[in-house]
Amino acid sequence: METWKEFEANELTHSAAHHLLAIDELGAKYGGWARVSDIAKELAITRGSVSINLRALKKRGYVVTDEHRMVKLSVKGLEIVQAVQSKKAAFKAFLVEVLNVSEHQADIDSCKVEHLISHETTERLAEFVAQFKHSQPSHTR
Repeated sequence: METWKEFEANELTHSAAHHLLAIDELGAKYGGWARVSDIAKELAITRGSVSINLRALKKRGYVVTDEHRMVKLSVKGLEIVQAVQSKKAAFKAFLVEVLNVSEHQADIDSCKVEHLISHETTERLAEFVAQFKHSQPSHTR
């Protein structure tokens, strides 16, 4: 596969990742369950848009629904959320700790790539940041 086509091979879109993250965040308060209206409010989009996206997420096995139209992450969905959060944290740490990017900009930029970078790259980035921090004199940390 040509390198530029790898972007299309991603398992998750940016929008889908944020739907899953919103469900995880909102569900933390209610035993894992979230309402469509709360997801819409969290993402600042319409309930209709959330419903359309949830159908695709359910079809792919990332979420489950109940008879009251409540939504919960499946085991597969929870694994995706944890991976996205890990990738975002690793990339943000690199931007802040190594490149001295502001927290605000690092948050924005890490959000842009959180679902795009590979697990391998995330691991190497986290290792690099840890080694970098360890090699810095204590007065610069």
